[in-house]
Amino acid sequence: VSLKRKIRVVYLVNRKHPERLCYALLFSTDIELDPIQLYRAYRARFQIEFIFRDAKQFTGLTDCQARDAQKLDFHFNASLTALNMAKWEQYQQRNIEEPFVFSMASYKRRKLNQHLLERFIHNLDLDETLIKMHPNYQTLCDYGLLVS
Repeated sequence: VSLKRKIRVVYLVNRKHPERLCYALLFSTDIELDPIQLYRAYRARFQIEFIFRDAKQFTGLTDCQARDAQKLDFHFNASLTALNMAKWEQYQQRNIEEPFVFSMASYKRRKLNQHLLERFIHNLDLDETLIKMHPNYQTLCDYGLLVS
C-alpha cells in the first residue's frame, strides 16, 4: 500500500506488564510533528471520544430536533455542560490518594438511587437525618455502580 506521501511513524511500547508487551503504531502526515506531541494528540483523542460518547448516551447530545444553528449550539452546549458539571462534582468528591475515574453511568445511577431514597424518606415520613447518618445509607446510594 502506498500513501504517496511521507509520514511520521511513532512506535509505542507499553512496558507496564513485561509478560505481555503491547505496542501501537501512530501515523501523522505532518513529518515535522514531534513524536511526544503526536502521542499527546493520540491520548487526547480518546478523551474527546469518551466525552462525546457520554454526551450521546447520557445527556441527550443527539436528541435535539432543531434546525436553527443557534438552537443547535445551545443544545450542544447544554448537553456538554451537564456532562462537565457531573464530572466536576465527582472530581470535587474524589479520594485524593486514588486516580480519578469518572463514569457517567455510575454518576446517573448514584443520583437516581439518592432520589429514590429521598422519595422513600419523604413518602414514609421517616427521620431524614437519622437515615442519612446510618452506615448503610452510602451503600444504598452506591448500589449498582460500575465505578465507586
